[in-house]
Amino acid sequence: MISLTETARQKIGEFVAEAGAECRGVRIRAARVGSYTFRYQIHLLREADIEAADTRVPFAGFTVFLDPQTAEWMDGSTIDYLTLDTGAGFQIDNPAASPQWEDPICRKVQQVIDEKVTPVVGSHGGWVELDRVEGDTAYVRLGGGCQGCASASFTLSQGIASVITSEVEEIQHVVDETNHHAGNQPYYSP
Repeated sequence: MISLTETARQKIGEFVAEAGAECRGVRIRAARVGSYTFRYQIHLLREADIEAADTRVPFAGFTVFLDPQTAEWMDGSTIDYLTLDTGAGFQIDNPAASPQWEDPICRKVQQVIDEKVTPVVGSHGGWVELDRVEGDTAYVRLGGGCQGCASASFTLSQGIASVITSEVEEIQHVVDETNHHAGNQPYYSP
């Protein structure tokens, strides 16, 4: 099941109250866009939008509705609402979005991706996932704004690969296994 921090409960409660009497709560949807990368939607819900198969999570003043697939993918998730200098919004901590690597080198590469790569490519609507490590080579997949982007090879060689190989001494090469022809919303179009 999901949980909401006090700040998230307050903010959702405000949105529901402002929406008026027809609003029954919020629907949260998760869409898997990679092996462990998700995109989330949170929107207000009317009675007519409630589906029989929905999982309902009641809170004081509103209910959170999840379709069956979202309920499965988001089991154990915590939703918070953050206000930072750069803006405000919901933050979702989803265990299904955190790969659990047994190999220590994979864990090192994943940490570099999480801490140094994701914030940069995420600012362009992109994401990077570690697929595997074989010998001294890390295999990655790019998605979102990075998939099909005209600058993807530069981003890989001068950004992603450079950071990974400098931070993880066991890795000498980074290979992009992305099908860039399948990208439908590249950040830069060729």
